[in-house]
Amino acid sequence: PLIDVDDLEEFAIRPAPQGATVKCRITRDKKGMDRGMYPTYYLHLEREHGKKVFLLAGRKRKKSKTSNYLISIDPTDLSRGGESFIGKLRSNLMGTKFTVYDNGVNPMKTTSSLEASTLRQELAAICYETNVLGFKGPRKMSVIIPGMNMDHERVSIRPRNEHETLLARWQNKNTESVIELHNKTPVWNDDTQSYVLNFHGRVTLASVKNFQIIHDNDPDYIVMQFGRVAEDVFTMDYNYPMCALQAFAIALSSFDSKLACE
Repeated sequence: PLIDVDDLEEFAIRPAPQGATVKCRITRDKKGMDRGMYPTYYLHLEREHGKKVFLLAGRKRKKSKTSNYLISIDPTDLSRGGESFIGKLRSNLMGTKFTVYDNGVNPMKTTSSLEASTLRQELAAICYETNVLGFKGPRKMSVIIPGMNMDHERVSIRPRNEHETLLARWQNKNTESVIELHNKTPVWNDDTQSYVLNFHGRVTLASVKNFQIIHDNDPDYIVMQFGRVAEDVFTMDYNYPMCALQAFAIALSSFDSKLACE
């Protein structure tokens, strides 16, 4: 099915169509004065015949205590107050746990009892386990996303306090209405002396950042995969029930340098 991206904002949070893989590419731009520290990441949809369609841009905010990425539907406007701001990815102080939000209101920053519908949604949480296998082993990550209802629509999770967040629910084993995913464990390959996953030609360079996300019940169904194809180019493919904003933010979390699990 042809994937319709006319309305970028709507597309970015719409789950992938069932039975279709949305194939994308992320490019990292390090050019310019501070881009070495704060590169901009661009997500494009891959179309036939090498055509690309811009979807999202992300960039780490400066002067932020924790890693904090803004995600925008305008490649030139990556400001928090801009019209195009669509979501953000924020890490804990350790840089091992991340939460993905849409562009709603932070409940901590408001005094009035807001309409629930204006509170921000949590779209995903990503937890990296510190690596026990020493330097070379594969990373372990858990991804928690809101579940789907009977109409295949995402359950809306709008925490009012830290006990209602995706991370809190996951840590308290309260997994009702959320889906817990994990990265597929790579297999050791004697020929290459490395851990490998089968990306079916979509990933060409070895990297600790390459990963595939699956549900434990169905390890052959790849909900998302991400991997390097050139120095600053990566492929990112995702399937139902994930959406572009979730997948892009999960990919951005894997670029973060503070990960104690490299």
